[in-house]
Amino acid sequence: MSTSPEGPGGRGRREGSTAGVEAPVRTVACANCGRTNRVPAAAEGSPRCGNCRAPLPWIAEAGDTDFGEVAEQASLPVLVDLWATWCGPCRMVSPALEQVAKDLAGRIKLVKVDIDKSPALARRFEVQAVPTLLVLDHGRQVARQTGAAPAHELRKWVDESLSASHGAADPASGRH
Repeated sequence: MSTSPEGPGGRGRREGSTAGVEAPVRTVACANCGRTNRVPAAAEGSPRCGNCRAPLPWIAEAGDTDFGEVAEQASLPVLVDLWATWCGPCRMVSPALEQVAKDLAGRIKLVKVDIDKSPALARRFEVQAVPTLLVLDHGRQVARQTGAAPAHELRKWVDESLSASHGAADPASGRH
């Protein structure tokens, strides 16, 4: 019933992580076979279904204390959603971001950050309005956008951001 992101030696935790502390886990249904899988917030590799091996969407939450491990050390490019509970456009864009994460399963990780619970990250990324969206590649910010947009526009923005950060690599080919 469960799986974890694959990495060298099949370990699901990143080396250097806090020993004995479990990363938050989210359950995700596989779009291919329907099986429920457990996906940790921080791990090596990218999550795959424990049954059919299809890529799973990787959606996690992070805050001031675990953003480095969850987002900046991620093995995949990360779409960061800096949002707030009181923000109407944030609530509207959340399903679109989750759809992008599903569409790009195995290629990106979506990390949600509640700026009211993570003021240090809000200051660090100079958030002036929410939602603020970032694309990080190996911990480096490669794109930034403020405001809500439909899923197809967000998908195009993410694809263009990743292509630009990889020197115009073809995102469909997996070449980087």
